[in-house]
Amino acid sequence: MFFILGLGTLLPWNFFMTASLYFQRRLNTTEWSNGTKVVRKEYYFNNWMTLLSQLPLLLFTLLNSFLYPRISEAIRIAGSLVFILLLFILTAVLVKVPMEEDRFFSVTMATIWFINSFGAVLQGSLFGLVGMLPQKYSSIFMSGQGLAGTFAAIAMLIAIGSKMDPETAALGYFVTPCMGTLLTLFSYLVLPRLVSQLSSQHNCITHNPSDLTYTNSPIWVMAFCVMFVFTVTLSVFPAITVDVKTTSEGKNWELYFISVCCFLIFNINDWLGRTITTKIRWPSKESRLFPVLVISRVVFIPLLMFCNVQSRNYLPVLFEHDVAFSIIMVLFSLSSGYFVCLSMSYAPQLVEPKDAETAGALMTFFLALGLSIGAALSFPLRKLI
Repeated sequence: MFFILGLGTLLPWNFFMTASLYFQRRLNTTEWSNGTKVVRKEYYFNNWMTLLSQLPLLLFTLLNSFLYPRISEAIRIAGSLVFILLLFILTAVLVKVPMEEDRFFSVTMATIWFINSFGAVLQGSLFGLVGMLPQKYSSIFMSGQGLAGTFAAIAMLIAIGSKMDPETAALGYFVTPCMGTLLTLFSYLVLPRLVSQLSSQHNCITHNPSDLTYTNSPIWVMAFCVMFVFTVTLSVFPAITVDVKTTSEGKNWELYFISVCCFLIFNINDWLGRTITTKIRWPSKESRLFPVLVISRVVFIPLLMFCNVQSRNYLPVLFEHDVAFSIIMVLFSLSSGYFVCLSMSYAPQLVEPKDAETAGALMTFFLALGLSIGAALSFPLRKLI
């Protein structure tokens, strides 16, 4: 059940991200002029999608202390799932509705903002819920989150491989998260006793005021690390990586290239990186090497920018072959999942037990901040290419 709940929290972000090829087709603004293909208008869809997906997480993380005590847990979780379901249904319906590009872009961006706003409330509420359970339930929940992207990537591969017309394939693709959201809602509703028991336990617990403001606390190192990992990751994925083109001449492979080499490779290895931390925890939480390795991930930004990203105006292509791009993506995603999971698991161990809840809230804020900074950086980085 908790695996399904974890899966459901990241369905909105992953299904919109993985469907970037569908949205690019709907926003196709190229035209032929004197025998040359010219871009009439550039929407920068992937950049805006990334930014408007992550800003709600940062906003609602800041609003947690105000929002959560005033709205019951059941309304927050069930209500968010219902609204996410309705917005997915709207997106599926729009597949069959002809619409002028500017209007379609505006409607899609509004949908992305609201669906990720409800997703942020859902994620924060469920993190609070599983936080009252033994550690193994948190691991199961995080594992479900890690596989949400793989689920979306496989759904896209099935849609492409179905050989149906693009509209029908896209409709089937967006119906899939509707079913996933329904399953998530059902999973939550069949746990009323557990939810009630956990809520009662939570209300009975009293916490002493926490003070994590002293700058020498090692938790600030972990907060910086989780922020920096996501800043690097979101600055190039998916806004830049989704524009990498295959050098293969096979038309069938061209259809599958981004779904496999960008989304599937990233999500599988990100999940694998998280899973590895259950067996290997290196460097240690006290090691100075840990933040050094996290900062060294910045090398992936130029490496991916020098891949065969099209179109480009300034930088040369240094890694043209598909294999080179795939190897870089494996290392990029594996290190992302590994260092994020280590940072999040080390943080509570660096404070007194009474401060663990405050430490978790602090880490969640810096995680959201890193996602938002990375999404914002994707705009100038894409321009530089």
